[in-house]
Amino acid sequence: SLTLYAALETIGQLKNMEVFLSPHGCAGGSCYPATGNLLIGRDINLTATSTCGLEAPEQYCIVSHLLEVDKCFKCDSRRPYQPDYHRTSHRVENVIYLKDSKGDLTWWQSVNGEESVSIRLNLEAEFHFTHLIMKFKTFRPAGMLIERSADFGRSWRPYRYFAYNCSRTFPQIPSRSLQLIDDVICEERYSDIEPSTEGEVIYKVLDPSIHVSDPYSTNIQDLLRITNLRINFTKLHTLGDNLLDRRPDVLQKYYYALYELVVRGSCFCYGHASECVPVQGVDTRVSGMIHGHCVCKHNTEGLNCERCRDFHHDLPWRPAEADNPHTCRECNCNGHSDKCHFDMAVYLATGNVSGGVCDDCLHNTMGRNCETCKPFYYQDPARDIRDPVACVSCDCDPVGSLEGGVCDSHTDLDLGMIGGQCRCKPNVKGQRCDYCKEGHYGLSQNDPLGCQPCNCDPRGITMVGGPCDPISGDCSCKRYVTGRYCNQCIPEFWGLSNDLSGCRPCDCDFGGAYSNKCRMDNGQCDCRPHLISRQCSDVQPEYFCAALDFYKYEAEGPDVMTVHRERQPGQMVTWTGPGFARVKDGAGLVFTIDNIAYAMEYDIMIRYEPECEILHRYIQMPQPFCFEPSNRYVVSIRFQRHAVSYRYLTAYILVDSVRTTALQMALSCHCDPQGSLSAECDKVGGQCHCKPNVIGRNCNLCAPRTYGFGPYGCTACDCHLDGSAGQQCDPSTGQCPCNAGAHGRQCSNCQHGHWGFPNCRPCQCNGHAESCDPHTGACHECRDHTAGHQCERCMDGFYGNPVLGSGEHCRPCPCPGYLDSGHSNGDSCHMDPASNQIICHCKQGYTGPRCDQCAPGFYGNPEQAGGECRPCECNGNIVAEDPGSCDQHTGQCLKCLYNTDGLSCSECKPGYYGNALVRDCRRCTCMTLGTQQAYCSDGLCYCDKQTGLCPCRTNVEGRNCDQCASNYWNLGMDRGCEACGCHPQNSLSPHCNLISGQCHCRPGFGGQQCTECEPLHWGNPNVQCAECRCDPLGAEALQCDRTTGACLCREGTSGRHCDECARGFTGSFPKCVSCHPCFQLWDDIVCQVQRDLDNIRLIIAKILEMGTVPGVSDARIRELEKKLAEIQDLLKDGDRDRMYQLISQAIDDISLMVCSLLFSQVCGGSGNVGANDTCADNSCGGTGCKDSNGTLLCGGPKCKGTVGDSLRALQNAHEVTKNLTAEGADPESIEKVAKQVLAIELPVNRTLLDRVVQQIRDNIANLTDVERIFNQTSAHLDMAKQLLNRAQNAGAQADRVGDAISKTKEAMNTSQEAIEKAEKAIEMAMENLDATKNATAMV
Repeated sequence: SLTLYAALETIGQLKNMEVFLSPHGCAGGSCYPATGNLLIGRDINLTATSTCGLEAPEQYCIVSHLLEVDKCFKCDSRRPYQPDYHRTSHRVENVIYLKDSKGDLTWWQSVNGEESVSIRLNLEAEFHFTHLIMKFKTFRPAGMLIERSADFGRSWRPYRYFAYNCSRTFPQIPSRSLQLIDDVICEERYSDIEPSTEGEVIYKVLDPSIHVSDPYSTNIQDLLRITNLRINFTKLHTLGDNLLDRRPDVLQKYYYALYELVVRGSCFCYGHASECVPVQGVDTRVSGMIHGHCVCKHNTEGLNCERCRDFHHDLPWRPAEADNPHTCRECNCNGHSDKCHFDMAVYLATGNVSGGVCDDCLHNTMGRNCETCKPFYYQDPARDIRDPVACVSCDCDPVGSLEGGVCDSHTDLDLGMIGGQCRCKPNVKGQRCDYCKEGHYGLSQNDPLGCQPCNCDPRGITMVGGPCDPISGDCSCKRYVTGRYCNQCIPEFWGLSNDLSGCRPCDCDFGGAYSNKCRMDNGQCDCRPHLISRQCSDVQPEYFCAALDFYKYEAEGPDVMTVHRERQPGQMVTWTGPGFARVKDGAGLVFTIDNIAYAMEYDIMIRYEPECEILHRYIQMPQPFCFEPSNRYVVSIRFQRHAVSYRYLTAYILVDSVRTTALQMALSCHCDPQGSLSAECDKVGGQCHCKPNVIGRNCNLCAPRTYGFGPYGCTACDCHLDGSAGQQCDPSTGQCPCNAGAHGRQCSNCQHGHWGFPNCRPCQCNGHAESCDPHTGACHECRDHTAGHQCERCMDGFYGNPVLGSGEHCRPCPCPGYLDSGHSNGDSCHMDPASNQIICHCKQGYTGPRCDQCAPGFYGNPEQAGGECRPCECNGNIVAEDPGSCDQHTGQCLKCLYNTDGLSCSECKPGYYGNALVRDCRRCTCMTLGTQQAYCSDGLCYCDKQTGLCPCRTNVEGRNCDQCASNYWNLGMDRGCEACGCHPQNSLSPHCNLISGQCHCRPGFGGQQCTECEPLHWGNPNVQCAECRCDPLGAEALQCDRTTGACLCREGTSGRHCDECARGFTGSFPKCVSCHPCFQLWDDIVCQVQRDLDNIRLIIAKILEMGTVPGVSDARIRELEKKLAEIQDLLKDGDRDRMYQLISQAIDDISLMVCSLLFSQVCGGSGNVGANDTCADNSCGGTGCKDSNGTLLCGGPKCKGTVGDSLRALQNAHEVTKNLTAEGADPESIEKVAKQVLAIELPVNRTLLDRVVQQIRDNIANLTDVERIFNQTSAHLDMAKQLLNRAQNAGAQADRVGDAISKTKEAMNTSQEAIEKAEKAIEMAMENLDATKNATAMV
């Protein structure tokens, strides 16, 4: 059998997928039949397009038997193989088993020399194909591919390509490693020429190096599924001799021969079967045969379990998986059908739950599960849908139902369906449609709506029961609603609505409306004048509703004692007007009433307040009085203690007012325009909106403690509590009543010359002022150069004691001059009592006892009249307290701070810049390398004192001279920065690196200025730079020659990019292996042949240019023989002189003869020179023959001789060089061909010719013994003749070599390298001819 490890490896790699394992149970998941060789039992299904000996016996040879006795054998496949009777048959069925029953190897073999051969296996069903193993008897194919078909041969797809050189044999197929499990690639590891026998090819459908995440996916299953398998052999491995010679005996050793073919697989059941049986029509029963009909599980059926069983279509058919058998589920037809089908749309609509659709439902049912009743039937609620009598006929009233009496087939509350419910007319209800809906009446068959609407106003009907009687249509109204349709309100109600009572009461205002009736639509009452709103409860603007006690008459009067009451903040006011009228017991009051607006009875009420305990504040007269408009009424009231007959003179009562009460009515506001904020008043009572401090209903009075009624209201009196006798001021002027000593409107100030209110006292100013501050007593406008709170001291610039009674006065300070002298530098002075000296207090900038010197930080001439001290103008950049900070006379700044400099410290010192006026001088930051050297010293460089800009060197820029200008680099040079000098065409921009000067080059260019090709490139940068592309595996370095682009190759590699194996090495780059040691010897021989062929070409060209060559004919030879006979006679006679003369002549003749003979062999003719040196009798020319142009005529392509042979060989070599450009056989095959060419032996070699010529020369030089010389000469003559004969044989051999060259042409069509080697081999084959030519020249 084939190598066991290959099969085990393949089975092991598939173990992870749990596929192709031994059969197991199918209940928990997928199951698979046993795996085996699909060829067993299918010999009639296995075919080959080429088999040796099918028509007649054929001979074949075995390459590996070349050294054995039996090299060739017979193939006769006209009959099948029999181990006892017919062992020479090599039909394709022999590959099914490795050995026959006797243990001998059997094989299939193709016809000799045929390259395009295929073996095909046709299967009767779909099978799982896992791997393939082939063991070859001969070389494995140099080109091969494996194809599959899953549609019984209608279409084919490749599995894998195999080739010795994938890029040449299958150039369109990638030869990279496998990346995806279904990639189609070309492999080279199974196509090597070794071993010559028993080489194996193993192909695994699922490569173990590629992880398969889902072995049950569609693409994996498609990859494994086959119905046909085809193996195409496209190229034979040969030794190369078949390219030179296509004769059958050469091709007898080149053919395909296969010991064994194993196609491992199993019955393809999609995981739904664990065993298979023979397909119908297949009667073969062989042990180990893998049958193709699955014994299906999981409710599947079919040849490959490719579909679900009948009535098992509720789920879509799917291949089984390891943990999910995907069992086909039985359809659910509720016992009303035994047929169904799968509908993918239904399956998707159910969320991939169920897709079965029942067919031909019985028992009045319908639906995809026969789950509903047919039209005009409904499901009996008491019966299950699976009950044969579950569907009952509908019972609908024809008067109120629609659609001919159809009803709901079942109950579904979500859809609003109730089983048996008839389809009613729009206004009809009931299961049988025999009642009017609520709100309707009068069921009628002629009414398309069934019943008429009640037409009751929904706002006016009750919600209990139907809105109307279902027979008569009368509506049921709410409490305050009336009418047939309940659409009207009862009297004194309005606003028909959805309220519980239906309508709302009018609720008209009793005093504002004439009655309680209102409009039914909007509820508007009938209002009295100047009253508005729906209920007549509001008054129109500038009107108000008078209170019951609106008419008010104050008791205070001119003839009545008035008790004023002042209003205090926060106190409740229980009176009106200014206060009360104080009435004695038994006295009376008279009230005049003349402003009655409406005639009616009025009640009279008296408001009062007793002086003793307050129990009541008002009293009402026992009976009303009738008052009419436009009349004047006088009401006299006498006040007397109740139930007593005498009066108490000390008893009093405080009467506030008398009021009349009447019904509510609308009156005009009459607001005072000066005292009120607007013309409107309160809706009830008529109180106008008063300005500040204004009171009264009409806003026409000032409030107590205020005065000055006017457009802005009244002003508060604000009488001083300590200075005034009361808080009420004059209502016109506002003057408060002042206490003694108080003064002013508010009585809040002291009199002139006094201060300290309210305890006023005279001002104390030491006689130097007349008035003082009324609050503090500080004197105003002190005289006599005095100052102070009481004018008790001298003002600044004076000294003395101005206190009243001291007898002194204030005198000016001498600092150094007086205050008005124009030479006073002091603010004030005082006299030291101890020294009796005047001490001056100097102004700012002055110092000294008399302020006649400038203080530190100041300068001038204060000692002189008109002189002054001014601040040193150092812009704040000195310490002013330092006496030496500036010159006291000139003001020059001497000690500038903050890095400033100059006469006034107004500029920055050298090496600094900025604004000295704001103390902002900063050190220059100039870079020494970029700043002009003239501006630098001791490592410090100066910059512009204002801007800080540094003086830069040439082509240097930047504020600090710290960078090169654009397109410059190399900061720090004496002459500034250097120009980049970037090449304008080869660089991306004129900029370069500031440090290195490196330009930014375009791709392919390099060098600092892009004037060279960049690293790993070559060429002329002015023209074009190209990438080196030196292969890192074959080159010594990645940089190639910058001029030629040639890479420096490592040993064993060659080519422009060092990506090929070198001459003398074999293999596929980069795995180059040194050739066999004999290759070098063979290569040297081929090179020598090349050199010798070049020499032949040169000699032939020289012969064609030589001119006449002496010729030798047969007559000339007989003449020489005659002369030799004469020499022999002379030797006998002893005539030495004559003998010497004849011998010399004979030697010349022999030389000429030999030359002529050799020339004849060279030119291929022996024509005799005629007139004009022509040889009319021979077109091949001869000795001295010329053509019509006078050119030497010797040989030709159709002539015999060395020249003709050489011309033909040269012509064949040129044709080989011209036509054979494709690479051919590999070096091993070329070596084989070259050895065969070198095996050709020519009859004459150069050594032999040289030896003969040297012997002739030696004999001629030593002519001492004439007899011996004659004998030797005769012998040499014979030898010369033999040489001529051998030369002729050499010509014939050269013709055969020419034939070999012609055959070589076929082999060289596929390899340029083979062309060169074959040409060198041909040239070496002509080496002896060249030697012959040289020997002739020497002779």
